[in-house]
Amino acid sequence: MVAASTGLAAGLARTDWQQSLENIYYDSWHVLSGVRYEPRHTAFVSMDDETLVALKDDPLAFWAPYFGQVMGVLTDAGAKAVGLDFIYQVSAEAWLKKLQLPDSEISRNYDSPLRSALASGNKILITHLVEVGGDTKLLTPPPDQFFLLPGGLNDLGIANLHPDGDKHVRRFLPIMDPDPASAGVAFAMQLALRAAGKDPAQPQWRIAGETLKRELAWKMIGYTGPPGTIPTVSMNVLLKPDALSNPQVQALKGKVIIIAANNVGTSDRHFTPYSRGAHADQMAGGEIHANIVETILSGRYPRPLPASLEVAYVGLLLAIAVWFFLRWSVGGSALLGGALLVAAAPPAFFALQHDWVVPVAELQTGIAAAFLMTLGLRLTGEERERSRIRQVFARYVSDEVADVLLADDRKPDLAGESKTVTVLFSDIRGFTTLSEKLSAHEVVEMLNAYFTRVCEPILAAGGTVDKYIGDAVMAVFGSPVAYPDHARRAVRAALGMAKEAAAFKDWMTRRFPDRGLADFGIGVGLFTGEAVIGEIGTPKRKDFTAIGDTVNAASRLEGATKELKCVIAASESTVAAAGEGVLTGKVERLTVKGRSEAIRVYEIIGIDEPGE
Repeated sequence: MVAASTGLAAGLARTDWQQSLENIYYDSWHVLSGVRYEPRHTAFVSMDDETLVALKDDPLAFWAPYFGQVMGVLTDAGAKAVGLDFIYQVSAEAWLKKLQLPDSEISRNYDSPLRSALASGNKILITHLVEVGGDTKLLTPPPDQFFLLPGGLNDLGIANLHPDGDKHVRRFLPIMDPDPASAGVAFAMQLALRAAGKDPAQPQWRIAGETLKRELAWKMIGYTGPPGTIPTVSMNVLLKPDALSNPQVQALKGKVIIIAANNVGTSDRHFTPYSRGAHADQMAGGEIHANIVETILSGRYPRPLPASLEVAYVGLLLAIAVWFFLRWSVGGSALLGGALLVAAAPPAFFALQHDWVVPVAELQTGIAAAFLMTLGLRLTGEERERSRIRQVFARYVSDEVADVLLADDRKPDLAGESKTVTVLFSDIRGFTTLSEKLSAHEVVEMLNAYFTRVCEPILAAGGTVDKYIGDAVMAVFGSPVAYPDHARRAVRAALGMAKEAAAFKDWMTRRFPDRGLADFGIGVGLFTGEAVIGEIGTPKRKDFTAIGDTVNAASRLEGATKELKCVIAASESTVAAAGEGVLTGKVERLTVKGRSEAIRVYEIIGIDEPGE
């Protein structure tokens, strides 16, 4: 049993849906941790709103002199390496020449501050991989600036970030193309190599105890903390005449500096493990690159457990759990299982503080599987039958009805039986028109909120919620528990649904103001008669439901509420079976589709209960 639950957990841990659960836990540990450690190797020079305002008269394409000036200040301040996370493919000078404007000193030397900074070395420009017509192309800096780079291709770095399937950036590739003749080293990796004094042309490097090879190999990003944790200086500060005397600038000595956008209008912002919770925010791409550099230079890679150690960890804890599950009562085992599900989380949180990634969802899956396996061994005879019946009906009836059903010596015949019941059908008026004015998510939200409200009167009256059909609800009264007053219960439930629907109108108004939605309303049809009740479907998927003419008639009466211009329409058989005190309004004889004989239909407006 331990081996089976461990194997199941380990197998599921390799699936996408299980990994998505592990990612949620992994992200949550980051949010709970806040700042994980103080960054020592990197800083972020932000092209922020302050900079944009200060340079508002200069188009961004003509900022090359400012970039050159900032790089010069950073070099004088003692920065180890500087990376410019800004992609452009033509220099201002080349563009001016393309316009065939009259030659001038400024048109020839406009970019000279940047050219001078690039030629001095330890400057990394970015390239970017893009998909064009199904082909991958590399966007590179302008040729007249690329040729000034002392390291040539080794002064270029690919700046692509690689989000996981849920759009969160948790990993990076130090090398994106192993070919040494290509510009295949990642932007952050190039900066880390400069800071560590390594030759980018070598086939492998040893940095902070980690061997990094010129090969495709994923690494986890050891984020230092939420956005803003990396020391950040506005680019505008470095453009001041007295920048070198500024303590913020002086603090950049010995650091790797990344110049990148982080203003209101930038699109270079990404989800990270810190992008969850009430105060979640995206992180600027430049700060993510700074976190990658910090990871490489500090050696603080979050490391998953080796496969053998992971299986041993899960297997040992499951062995302990199974030992108790087999010896404790079902109730005690369930409480223990719940406690273990919760207890699986704290070790993973504390492990991340030491840069280890310990599975949580995998262990929880194993605990759940082990509990279910032991429970299966213990359930025999009547216990299994009772469990099966509760499982079948738990989705359809209230807990009180389920308890009555299990206490009854005569269990329902799931293979099918004919019973006199009252069937209720209800749907939302003008649902198609309403849903066209809402998004898919809003429709689902609205239906869930509506069903939550209108099903309560059904369950409270001892009814069975048979199924949801789009916006419609089908319920049965008198099965599986054969209440003799099932018709009266159905009438009470219908009146309760009408009341809930009237209140739901206010919810719709508050939730979707100014959408031009029609007033919210429902129709309810009730019919009492013979129906076949049982489990119907395939061996893989069955539903406990009612079928027959009674069901069809109830559905038709719900539709007839539109003709009667009422909320609740009940057949004569329902009104008669409900007994005294049912208050009716309009009465019509209707021929509904599927029936040759007309039905006398009553509008239900209330019910007088004894003692009220």
